[in-house]
Amino acid sequence: MANMTMTKTPMPEQEPNVRNHNFQEVALGYTKEMAMEEAGRCLQCKKPLCVSGCPVNIRIPEFIAKVAEGDFQAAYEIITSTNSLPALSGRVCPQESQCEAKCVRGVKGEPVAIGRLERFVADWYRENVNAMPERPASNGIKVAVVGSGPAGLTCASDLAKKGYAVSIFEALHTAGGVLVYGIPEFRLPKAIVANEVEKLRAMGVEVMTNMVIGKVLSIDELFEMGFKAVFVGSGAGLPMFMHIPGEALKGVYSANEYLTRVNLMKAYIEESDTPVIVSKAVAVVGGGNVAMDAARCAKRLGAEKVYIVYRRGEAEMPARLEEQHHAKEEGIEFMTLTNPTEILGDEEGRVRGMKCIKMELGEPDASGRRRPVPVPDSEFELDVDTVIMSLGTSPNPLIRSTTPGLETNQKGCLIVNEENMTTREHVYAGGDAVTGAATVILAMGAGKKAAEAIDKAMQNK
Repeated sequence: MANMTMTKTPMPEQEPNVRNHNFQEVALGYTKEMAMEEAGRCLQCKKPLCVSGCPVNIRIPEFIAKVAEGDFQAAYEIITSTNSLPALSGRVCPQESQCEAKCVRGVKGEPVAIGRLERFVADWYRENVNAMPERPASNGIKVAVVGSGPAGLTCASDLAKKGYAVSIFEALHTAGGVLVYGIPEFRLPKAIVANEVEKLRAMGVEVMTNMVIGKVLSIDELFEMGFKAVFVGSGAGLPMFMHIPGEALKGVYSANEYLTRVNLMKAYIEESDTPVIVSKAVAVVGGGNVAMDAARCAKRLGAEKVYIVYRRGEAEMPARLEEQHHAKEEGIEFMTLTNPTEILGDEEGRVRGMKCIKMELGEPDASGRRRPVPVPDSEFELDVDTVIMSLGTSPNPLIRSTTPGLETNQKGCLIVNEENMTTREHVYAGGDAVTGAATVILAMGAGKKAAEAIDKAMQNK
């Protein structure tokens, strides 16, 4: 008999005024009892719509049935038959707009907490079993993966399982891509990412860091080294700015730089030698998940005031509702329908404030969202000493500029066909390098699809 409770089993969390002073994980996870109780809410639909909402097609009702039985290892095996990184996607995937959005329990109540259950299963396995996978028999075919973010890790894992000799080339000094430099420790502990990378190594994947493809080696040189296919999952790390006066002042960061200093280079640890300004008041310009991450990091680093400055209304914010909710709980102030016009500096070239103007929503623009327009005579000055620009990112032009025959669209994103192959034969791509900044799970789906296409192409050679 299904558990017909209308609401999800609550997830334990740190108290807001405790967690906004530390970088420990906010959500504490389900206990066994909580997981089994929540799993009992699944109706085990004969035609599960939730699976169709998942970019990597996790066998959702099957793994949840095993959780309800208390067979967590079987649940883990079911999840990992299609998803190589469940501990990651269980934490940062926007389930509310994907699998859970299609759950029939959500029609008259809250959907089944699919993401929380996925996280529980992955954590239970890591804490109780954590067996490293066996190294598959080699098929002798070498494949290069550029970038070790979610797309690259997924592609490498799926190919390694099929016996390919996979080498990952990561530009930074630590593997994990956006998972380690972009997402804060309090949302995704870096030990979990490191554990996934170790699993790849156990399968024989070679992970090379400090390897900037397009500079240290070119795509052409990778082929000359014997690689038969290349997957480009280099992400979208080139930040955008507003091009308003004052953006060159000391104390103005891109969200990418700020989060990289905090997350990858551990600026929040006292003994860290990575400099980051200790601010009294911070303005984060933007309304996405990255903006929420930057704002919450600034609060944890000791800022007394942290503002989210967003030119549209709260209803138009692209950030997950959960992230907005957590930010508000932690004392982040939302200044919606507000747009910066100038960043003000002092005599030493440091930020001393930001001029803003109030906005109102007009007619829809090309994206379908109502265009924000300035309200006349509504200018005001915001007292801040740090400004973080979180306006989106685009792919770094390094790879496309050093690889003949590799075509991109107007936004600098690589053009791929239905099988994720670029305009260059045997060069595949996926994730943010193709879509622009998007979600972790969509990048994982692209890596999975590309691995299938590479395998098909290699078998037909």
